[in-house]
Amino acid sequence: MHTIITIGRQYGSGGREVGQKLAAHYGINFYDKELLNKVAKDSGFCQEIVQQQDERPTNSFLYNLVMDTYSFGFSGSGFADMPISQKVFLAQYDTIKKIAKEEGACVIIGRCADCALQDFSNVINLFFHAGEEFRIARAANYPDVPAEDKANPDKLRDFILRKDKQRQSYYNYYSMKKWGRADTYDLSIDTSLFGIDGTVNLLTQVIEDFENR
Repeated sequence: MHTIITIGRQYGSGGREVGQKLAAHYGINFYDKELLNKVAKDSGFCQEIVQQQDERPTNSFLYNLVMDTYSFGFSGSGFADMPISQKVFLAQYDTIKKIAKEEGACVIIGRCADCALQDFSNVINLFFHAGEEFRIARAANYPDVPAEDKANPDKLRDFILRKDKQRQSYYNYYSMKKWGRADTYDLSIDTSLFGIDGTVNLLTQVIEDFENR
C-alpha cells in the first residue's frame, strides 16, 4: 500500500468512519484530530490554539498571499505579522506534507490536505456526501452535537448546515477549488446509497486499481 487518501465530507455523511475503516483495512495511520496533535508538536504552537483554529474560515487574508508567505518559511517577518489563523494553517500545511513524505500511505480527513498534496502522485482525493435523512440520523449520535439540538430535527438540520458552511468557507478560502464540487475530487460518493461498509468495499477496489494503474 503506497496511496495517501484525503477525505472531504459533508457533516453526518460518515466520511470519518469510512476513513477509519480504510486505514484499519490497510494498516496505515489515520489523521483527523490526530493531525492537530502532530501540528502542535511540529510547530511549537500550544495544542489549544491549534484546536481553536481547526477548519475555521477567515476573511482577513487572500489565498495567494498565504501561499507566497509560506514559501519564505515560518521565520520570515511576513509570517511573524500574520494573524494566528494563518499561522496555524501554514503549520498544518507543512505537517501534512511532512507526513506524506515520511509515511507514503495514510488517511487524512479534511483540512485542505488535497491541496497541500497536489504535487504528490500517490494521492487519491475523495469526497463523501449523503441524503439529508441519512445525515440527520447519524448526526443525532455525534458527541459534538448539543443535546438540545439532537432532540429537535429542525435544530439538528440547522446544525448540520452550519457545519457544512464552516467547512465550505474554510476550504474555498484556502483552496483554488470549490468544496463539494465533483471536479474538485477524484471521486465523490453518496454514502447513503452504498452504506458505510458498502462504501469501504467499493473503495478498496478503487484503491487497488489506482495502485496498479
